[in-house]
Amino acid sequence: MTPQRLMIVEAVENSTNHIGADEIYSEVVAKYPNVNVSTVYRTLELLEQLGLVTKTDLGGGRVVYHPVDKGHHHHLVCKECGATIDLDESVLSSLKDSLLRQYQFVADLRHLGIQGVCVNCRQHASQKPAESK
Repeated sequence: MTPQRLMIVEAVENSTNHIGADEIYSEVVAKYPNVNVSTVYRTLELLEQLGLVTKTDLGGGRVVYHPVDKGHHHHLVCKECGATIDLDESVLSSLKDSLLRQYQFVADLRHLGIQGVCVNCRQHASQKPAESK
């Protein structure tokens, strides 16, 4: 393993939450200025293929990574304000069962980002005055 890859793995492992490739790049380049951002992306892709990290698309071009050994969970992502709410895995167990039963499809639900609108944005939208025509 190269020093650059090791620093990338450490950045993911040491993050207290999910971490994006740009954040990882910033951490690594501060210690090793010759690293290329493409090295970060290639290493993250490899780590995902090896089953060491999960990749979650939070929408709006935000993709984050999380070490598999730190558990898996899901996210509700507000399309309006970008808020992210952790969703307990048990909520999706009936979906997984239904997909298997109805479609004979074994779903990989290790880490999902589900797009929608949070309660605060819904309340805010309902309080806006109606626009005149």
